[in-house]
Amino acid sequence: MPDPWETEEPRPEVEEEEEDGGGPVKPFLEHLEDLRWVLIKCIVATMIAMLVCLFGAGKMVILLKQPLEEARKFRPQAAHVVTVWFGTNLLRTIELDTNRVAGLDLGDEQSVAVELTPVTVGTNQFLALKRLPKPPLEVDTGRGPNLIFLDPIAPFLSSLKIAFFGGIVLALPFLLYFVGDYVFPALKKKERKYFSRALIIGIGLFLAGVVFAYLVMLPLVLRAAESYAHWMGVGVVDWRAETYFSTVVMLMLAMGLAFELPVVLLALVKIGILDYPKLAGARRYSVVIAVVAGALLTPPDVISQILMAVPLLALYEVTVWIAWYWHKRD
Repeated sequence: MPDPWETEEPRPEVEEEEEDGGGPVKPFLEHLEDLRWVLIKCIVATMIAMLVCLFGAGKMVILLKQPLEEARKFRPQAAHVVTVWFGTNLLRTIELDTNRVAGLDLGDEQSVAVELTPVTVGTNQFLALKRLPKPPLEVDTGRGPNLIFLDPIAPFLSSLKIAFFGGIVLALPFLLYFVGDYVFPALKKKERKYFSRALIIGIGLFLAGVVFAYLVMLPLVLRAAESYAHWMGVGVVDWRAETYFSTVVMLMLAMGLAFELPVVLLALVKIGILDYPKLAGARRYSVVIAVVAGALLTPPDVISQILMAVPLLALYEVTVWIAWYWHKRD
């Protein structure tokens, strides 16, 4: 006869579905060993990619100089661009709005080459200008700043810097694969789905930021820098090549990282740290944050700061609307 005081423990009618994941249980030292091999593989992949970029530095320089060529299209053309030569040495490139210089008629051609030649008058010798049918050497006829190296080791340092950043970008798929292979076994099914989506979207946004900086931002920023120098009364004939390459590469990386803003914010929403009301209420602060980020991640000019702040604000607004959709669905 059953005891009336003895009660059975209630059994849940519906058992919670267990999610597989978490991977095999390993000691702490084995996790450290796995992490060590992940770091080794990442370093090796990056070094191989850097060597590839180092051997192809000439091709990468052509690619990095393209924004400067695009910036020259925004430059107003002078009536005449005169190159002054002494033998095969280029002495000066001058832009003129008149068709005469030192009594020499330049005609109607936009690009003119003249040569300094010695002239003897009595017992005295003078230098006179003589028009050349064509320049002794093919040069860029003054359509904006040219890139030069002023130090003997500058080309080698620039090649190493370009190879370093180019190697990181080239090895990025392998780095993400190694890190994902280390992290994925510890995730559950649902977490793996979110992580995979965030990874794919993050890579796409990073590439979109780099392309935006390369095609839109850099030509405008370079043209603004040259115009600002002319406004200060300083002519811009040449730029240091190493400084130019550093500015271009850092600006592209900064824009790529800045475009990761939606991934970071939406991940915080999924975790529960942020939600739609908090994001919507922070719109006024997002303007200040975008401007400050533009000032920290770009060269100190207003054009580049605005060109970074506007896409950041647009991405923030897209993030708010996605959070609103999730909030309404839940």
